Amino acid sequence: MDAFDYSLPWGMMAFMFSGAWVFLSLAIYAYVAFCLYTIAKKTNTENPWLAWIPIANFVLACQIAGKPWWWVFFFFIPIANVVFAILVMWKVAEARNKPGWLGILMIVPIANLVVCGIIAFAD
Repeated sequence: MDAFDYSLPWGMMAFMFSGAWVFLSLAIYAYVAFCLYTIAKKTNTENPWLAWIPIANFVLACQIAGKPWWWVFFFFIPIANVVFAILVMWKVAEARNKPGWLGILMIVPIANLVVCGIIAFAD
């Protein structure tokens, strides 16, 4: 046996190399973009359509949070990006009158999808 046999179960590998992986990734991106678009609309932020454009959606999140646009550069620095993402999402949650600690949950996989929906759609 070679080392490749131990890396991943075959079912997971088949899923990753199929079109289902691409579809799932695009569906998650569309969901998060729609949530950010909805948050921007509900907070009366200018240009909510930026939610659909990669990297520009970071600018939109900073606008919603009341942070300067140049904070986007911090999202490209390893480790610092996690800290600044939490800070921005904390303020985004507060802009929607939700508890700020929900921003911390945005770094938890799967929970971030639920939290994004809570911030966007819960009244």
